[in-house]
Amino acid sequence: FFYEYVLMLGALLGRALSHCLARPFANVGIKSLTPGFLGSVLLPTVHSSLTSLAWSACCLPSCMYRTIAEMAIQGPFRKKRALNKHMDGKPFMKAVVLKTLIRKPKKPNSANRRCVKVRLSNGREVVAYVPGEGHNLQEHNIVLVRGGRCQDLIGVKHKIVRGKFDCAPVHKASR
Repeated sequence: FFYEYVLMLGALLGRALSHCLARPFANVGIKSLTPGFLGSVLLPTVHSSLTSLAWSACCLPSCMYRTIAEMAIQGPFRKKRALNKHMDGKPFMKAVVLKTLIRKPKKPNSANRRCVKVRLSNGREVVAYVPGEGHNLQEHNIVLVRGGRCQDLIGVKHKIVRGKFDCAPVHKASR
């Protein structure tokens, strides 16, 4: 680790020195490479380079630059899933049915899907899928909404929980 740090510092110093010497200074010659010149021009450049390097190192994602031992202990890097923004991160939420809809699915599928537009208890309006065959939902019914996409419907990211509040459970038995 120390060897890598020394190499990195040497590269930064070399880059800063070449950067400083490549600038067209007025009346600057070899004689003007004095301690005052080095302190006023070279050190701020090196300091800014080191500061930006430290800043970028602390802001890199934690999945990068791990040692093999760390990877063996911590396991694979897993992204944290974003919370459901419409439901404020809650798993279920009460809602009022505003309108029943029939949506058409994406390309390979063809059956029409029963959906409802609901107003969640936090005031947001979303479209939710009604699972199962048939439903008894009408306007002003109270339902329980959970998160979960309907994969073949565009923009439908919620589902109705059957058998809670005004939504009847599925009666038709599947064969």
